[in-house]
Amino acid sequence: MTDPTAAEVPRPGVGAPPAGTRRPAARDELRAAAVALRGEGRSVGDIAARLGVAKSTAYLWVRHLPLDPDEEVARERRRAHSKVMTDARWSAHRQARDAARAAAVADAAALVGSMEHRELVMVGAALYWAEGEKAKPWRPHECRVRFINSDPGLVGIFVRFVEAMGVSREALRFRVSIHETADAEAAVRWWAERVAVPAETFRPTSFKRHRPTTVRRNTGEEYRGCLIVEVPRSRQLYWRIEGIMKGMGDGAAGEGR
Repeated sequence: MTDPTAAEVPRPGVGAPPAGTRRPAARDELRAAAVALRGEGRSVGDIAARLGVAKSTAYLWVRHLPLDPDEEVARERRRAHSKVMTDARWSAHRQARDAARAAAVADAAALVGSMEHRELVMVGAALYWAEGEKAKPWRPHECRVRFINSDPGLVGIFVRFVEAMGVSREALRFRVSIHETADAEAAVRWWAERVAVPAETFRPTSFKRHRPTTVRRNTGEEYRGCLIVEVPRSRQLYWRIEGIMKGMGDGAAGEGR
């Protein structure tokens, strides 16, 4: 006779799996939570810490979900992280370097003091001869004084030099040269403050055409283009600058003998 209770005992391989092979439901919940966190952009280490599991386990759960599908985004994130780490590592060194530079600049500035007329004339002439517009060999008689620079300090020295040579600031012609993508009106106002003349007296701005293929560093709010300073009817002044430079050169040559 067949035992009626025999059917109630599951045979190996038939019916429910053995209790030892079942995965706890809590583990499935952790895996789902890991996937959700990965979808939020969390790193493997962050996921492991939040869920209280090993990093290797968290990685196995989310390795099929790359953190950044766009590789360019991933590279940018790595670059930003690298910059943060580098800045933190070199922060103390850079602060010490910047402090040393500021001290050296202040000491040198105090050493110069205020320039006398003769010093200003010599410095201004040398500045113009290095940075200003000069007559070309194929146009030797086209002598005019025209200075262009992006450094407000050099522009200020040149304007003072011209005044020392007898030309009033009001007689000068100012014009901003700037890329067409920049804020030209703001640049005019900024330069007008630096040279202490009304912005309304500036000549029309000269625009540089933007070329997308060119990699430019002079961008952003700090970019204000260059200032062009022209001295009208300046042939005589040009000749005098030429003479000052000749005198300085002849003097230096005489001292070397």
